[in-house]
Amino acid sequence: QAMEREIDAAFGKGDPDEIMSSAFKLRVTRQDIHTLMDLCWLNDEIINFYMCLLVERSKKKGYPAVHAFSTFFYPKLISAGYDTVRRWTRDVDLFKKDLILVPIHSRRHWTLVVIDIRKKTVKYFDSMGEKKDIICEILFKYLQKESQEKRNLQLTFSEWTLRSMEPHEIPQQENGSDCGVFMCKYADYISRDKPLTFTQNDMAYFRKKMVWEIIHQQLL
Repeated sequence: QAMEREIDAAFGKGDPDEIMSSAFKLRVTRQDIHTLMDLCWLNDEIINFYMCLLVERSKKKGYPAVHAFSTFFYPKLISAGYDTVRRWTRDVDLFKKDLILVPIHSRRHWTLVVIDIRKKTVKYFDSMGEKKDIICEILFKYLQKESQEKRNLQLTFSEWTLRSMEPHEIPQQENGSDCGVFMCKYADYISRDKPLTFTQNDMAYFRKKMVWEIIHQQLL
């Protein structure tokens, strides 16, 4: 009940620019938190903050090591090429991670690419069931350049599996507004090596839970 009250207060009236949470060099305002209200579209601030929470959790014992790119990474990569994003990983060795999460926003829709270094897979997760193998290919080429540049090692295409997940393989949304929450929960479950067992019915609960987690900067 205390948590519910806190969530209601965050959803309540107040200065839209009030900072509700600040960490990872990111700030989340009341206006950002309001995108977690029912049927609203999540914005970059909420998604990037949540991805950072997943990365923080992955530092604990027993979790796969995770790197998550910002929502601004993929548009930069496709618009201006590898050289413009090579510095994004100057403090991180992607090849020492288990999982790399790439949130993608295209035409008002959030999707996720998961690169599993352990299994040598690049998979595209879309809660509306679209296939975008081309995105997997673009990110694999990025990975090849990163490997060549940072380790002087060639990644062999034939050793890797690149594919879009089929609609029957992953939870699908039943409305036009929950793609951001689906994407965050794909990332949450996958970064715990858990099967994707949630459904559309869980979305209202997940939205509230995310409000609490972002305000308290910890995942439940």
